[in-house]
Amino acid sequence: MSRTDNAWYGHLKNLATSPWYIAALVSWGIALFEYLLQVPANRIGAQELNLAQLKIMQEAITLAVFVPFAIFYMQQPLKLDYLWAALCILGAVYFIFRA
Repeated sequence: MSRTDNAWYGHLKNLATSPWYIAALVSWGIALFEYLLQVPANRIGAQELNLAQLKIMQEAITLAVFVPFAIFYMQQPLKLDYLWAALCILGAVYFIFRA
């Protein structure tokens, strides 16, 4: 499970009875760890990829992690819309990397 998914959405399940500011502090703490990894990863990636490629790749990875998180951890029903979203992202990946 992605730390970001847990940071931004996990509190809906895990901290539902806590005050919002506790959920915010816990979520920000979790997300900080990811950003400490993401910034150097983007700097390394920028040596080979352009900004648009980095962003589209980030969105593709996010969707690949979020859908299983939503289905298995948050117990959300599997929807056909997830397939359509995935196909749109795959199309974006194709177009941004084809040149």
